[in-house]
Amino acid sequence: MEASRGQNGIQQLLAAEQEAQHIVNAARNAKMARLKQAKEEAEKEVAEFRAQMEREFQRKVAESSGDSGANVKRLEQETEAKIGHLKTEAARISHDVVQMLLKHVTTVRN
Repeated sequence: MEASRGQNGIQQLLAAEQEAQHIVNAARNAKMARLKQAKEEAEKEVAEFRAQMEREFQRKVAESSGDSGANVKRLEQETEAKIGHLKTEAARISHDVVQMLLKHVTTVRN
């Protein structure tokens, strides 16, 4: 009876060990499935973020290149205004400058 009882206890231990191994394998498989799912979700989020950043970049490029014509026109207008101002100032003081130069050139010092 002792031998039968010992054999029965060993069989129970072996069955419990196999059941524990199945539980560990199932948990490992579930963990691997969760990790794979998390990786796929992360890759999807990265792809969406990258696409969003690319759209934003393309929009800014389109805005800046579209405005370049307006910027050139504005700069041309500002340049013309400054040139006109300089010509006006030069015309206003040119007589005084000529008089000053003539005075210094024609003055004789001993």
